[in-house]
Amino acid sequence: MPQGFRVQVPGSALTMTLTSLHNPLVKQIRKLDSSKERRHQQLFLLEGTHLLEEACAVNYPLATVCCTPQWQERHQQLWQQACQRAERVELVSMEVLKAIATTVQPDGVVATAKRRSIQPVPFTGLALGLETVQDPGNLGTIIRTAAAAGAAGLWLSGDSVDRDHPKVLRASAGQWFRLPMAVSPDLKATVQECQQAGMQVVATLPSATLTYWEVDWRRPTLILLGNEGAGLSPELGQMADLQVRIPLNSGVESLNVAIAAALMLYEAQRQRGFPCPIV
Repeated sequence: MPQGFRVQVPGSALTMTLTSLHNPLVKQIRKLDSSKERRHQQLFLLEGTHLLEEACAVNYPLATVCCTPQWQERHQQLWQQACQRAERVELVSMEVLKAIATTVQPDGVVATAKRRSIQPVPFTGLALGLETVQDPGNLGTIIRTAAAAGAAGLWLSGDSVDRDHPKVLRASAGQWFRLPMAVSPDLKATVQECQQAGMQVVATLPSATLTYWEVDWRRPTLILLGNEGAGLSPELGQMADLQVRIPLNSGVESLNVAIAAALMLYEAQRQRGFPCPIV
C-alpha cells in the first residue's frame, strides 16, 4: 500500500495526513489540469476556499475534498459542509496540495466535482452567444459579469475553451455555479432557435454603423461575441438582426471581449431599470 494512503469517507475521523506524491488519488487529481482527463474522468477542479463555499452554497455534488490540517482548523464550518457533500475527504500535506493545485500559492484546499450535465438556457431574457472564445480568464470574467448583470444564460461554441477549465472557475469568482450555461454544437442553429423564439440577435462588429447604446435592449436579446483575435465569424454576423459597434478612440484596434460583454449587458440593464429582470 502506498505511503499515506487510505480511503477516507465523510463522517469518520481523519487520523492520517496524506503525504505521498505517488498516491493514486494524487496522481488522479493532478491529471485534471488536462481537458482530455476532465472528459475522461468526468471531473473538474475546484481550487480555493471561495469556490468551495460557492459550490456548497448551491449544494453542488463534490467528489473529493483535500485540505491541509491548518486549513481545516481555520474553516471548521465549511469543512463540515464539504464533508456532507463529498464522496471522499482527505487531509493532505502542503506538498501534496501544491502538487494537485494549478495555482502557485494554493490557500489550503482543493476539491474535485462532477462535470455539469447539460443546463437549459432559456430562449428569453438577455443571453450571450460566445464563438471560439479561447482565453479561460475571459470566459470566467464574462460568466461573472453576466451573472452580476442578471443575464438568463450563456451559450458557448464547441470550439471554445472548456467551461470547466480551472482558470474559468477562478475568474468567475464562483458565479460559474449560478449562471445557466450550455455548449452549442452548432451556434448558428442556436441563433436560429433564439430568433424563432422571438429574441433579437445583436452582433458586435467593428464595421457596424449602429452604436450599442442605440439598441432597444428592453427586448429579449441574444448578444453574439467572437474570438479574441478574429472576432465574430461573417456567417454569424450576417445572421444577426442588428450589428453594433463600440466606439473607440483613434489608434485603438479593439476591446477585450469580456469588457465588450460588460458594456452591453449593463446598457441593457440601464434601459430596463436595474435590477429589474429582462423577461
